[in-house]
Amino acid sequence: MDTLSDSQTRKSLKDCVRHFTPAWFAAVMGTGSISILFHNFPYASESRIMVVFTYIFFFLNLALFIIFNALTAARYILFPDIWSIMLRHPTQSLYLGTYPMGAATLISVAVGLIYEGGFGGRAFLYTLWALWWLDVALSLLCTFAIVHIMKTRHEHVLQRMTAVWLLPVVTLIVASSTGGVLAAPLAKYSASHSLLTYAASAVIVFMGVGLAFMILTAYLLRLILHGVPSGPGVLSVFMPLGPMGQAGYSLLLIGQGLQSALPLKYGGSTILRQEHAGEIISVLSICVAMALWSLATMWFIYAILAVLESTREVRLPFKQAFWGLIFPNGVYANLTIQLYRELDSPFFRVWGSIYSAGTLVLWAWVFVRTLTLVHNGAIFESPCLEDFDMGHAEGKRKSPQMPGCASMSVTTTLAY
Repeated sequence: MDTLSDSQTRKSLKDCVRHFTPAWFAAVMGTGSISILFHNFPYASESRIMVVFTYIFFFLNLALFIIFNALTAARYILFPDIWSIMLRHPTQSLYLGTYPMGAATLISVAVGLIYEGGFGGRAFLYTLWALWWLDVALSLLCTFAIVHIMKTRHEHVLQRMTAVWLLPVVTLIVASSTGGVLAAPLAKYSASHSLLTYAASAVIVFMGVGLAFMILTAYLLRLILHGVPSGPGVLSVFMPLGPMGQAGYSLLLIGQGLQSALPLKYGGSTILRQEHAGEIISVLSICVAMALWSLATMWFIYAILAVLESTREVRLPFKQAFWGLIFPNGVYANLTIQLYRELDSPFFRVWGSIYSAGTLVLWAWVFVRTLTLVHNGAIFESPCLEDFDMGHAEGKRKSPQMPGCASMSVTTTLAY
């Protein structure tokens, strides 16, 4: 009996690893956004309890990131064919974007919490800077490679479109905000390195925002023509808050930094040497951030209405997709708090605090529900593998000599 029990346990664990999808890094993104909210909270932000909770969430997030990396490596080592199956899936492949975004949240908090807390000095800061450049490279790879794969390897139908399409392009926006966090302390050691970081952050945030607006235009058309997604897919209606909220936050950081760095005292640029160049950029960044906050608020209202409509008669089953709720709401709350700091507005301070508290409650509920399902492996689902297994079985029934991947490719393409 003991031998049988151990065998069943090993088989269960192996199956969990096989179904461990890239979407799990959304949990790293969500937990990272919570640690950022504790660090930036507009009330008692420097109190001991806030600092302690920021440390708790940072190290919890770091532990999740390490564990998820180990499980991901085990998945593709034990099942090397899954990589190509996953890339050909029109939904699962998009979740590769959650990896650099999750890593970026760790770098952001490490700068504000660990480095500014006095650890590591210049060597530690430049290590984080190098990791940020690696994250930027991964973000660019996700944006260009995955969108190219969407155009050349996937088949999409407008009716099946969800806001998950945003994931590959939001990577650039998240990386840019981390660059804004890094550039300010870098100025202490090298003005040129700081300006380079601000410039790179500005370029990639506008790339990401431009692509996000194009996708959101198509997404709004899909919602108008075909209605809100059904089942757990309706939760993706909150994703537009992510690019709007994070882009606004990034632009505020860039505007703040350039206000301090400009005007330049060297070089031949007449624009960057103008006396009020930094102030002009800062004011423009606040105006654009305010516009993005307004758009995020609009999408928040539409998201609430969509969820109420979808759950009026049917209760949503808890799925791993619920983790996709945390990060967009977290960055919207963070932008609200940052606007309070820029404008000294009581409204933004109170609304940001309330929204932060609500996001924390949401994170706690999702975290606890996830733990109850991790215990028996029920939450580990990989749609691309389920499609493959079904197609493989169907192919065997029709023709023993027919490779399973042939039928899988059709089934996978039409999934979602």
